[in-house]
Amino acid sequence: MSELVTGIRHAKPADAAAISKVFDAAWREAYGGIIPGVALERMIQRRGPRWWAFSLRRGRPLAVLDVSKTIAGYASYGRCRDRSLPAEGEIDELYLAPEYQGVGLGRRLFRAVVNDLGDRGARAVAVWCLSDNERACRFYERLGGRLVAEGRERIGSDQLPKKAYLFER
Repeated sequence: MSELVTGIRHAKPADAAAISKVFDAAWREAYGGIIPGVALERMIQRRGPRWWAFSLRRGRPLAVLDVSKTIAGYASYGRCRDRSLPAEGEIDELYLAPEYQGVGLGRRLFRAVVNDLGDRGARAVAVWCLSDNERACRFYERLGGRLVAEGRERIGSDQLPKKAYLFER
């Protein structure tokens, strides 16, 4: 019998290639049919291993979900960048490779990041997601997120609707 070991930890520079693979697979699965094909391909191509290695050196926290020594997901987070939202913390991105979705690992990663933000003084945490990404919207709503704002995100030449959810501790 084999043992499945999972953990959540801060990302290391050596994780850049694995994070890039998760990003590629998760974005193709989440945004196919939502973000126009050419724009989606450009975004994925721009964020390869070199981009992630640079991102890890910038200092904004990035946590990875490690499942039996395989990076299965990641979350980028930190201080809330949108001053119009009533939040001190923000989760910029939270993605799992498609084969790890739907079994509670995303919820574990989310809670770990919210706890880390709480340890850093954030009493409220915001998350933006594209409105047409219904799976993500349902995920945040099931976790208790309260819809607090709507806006538009420019992607390529399109303006896509987005929603902000707030989580209060």
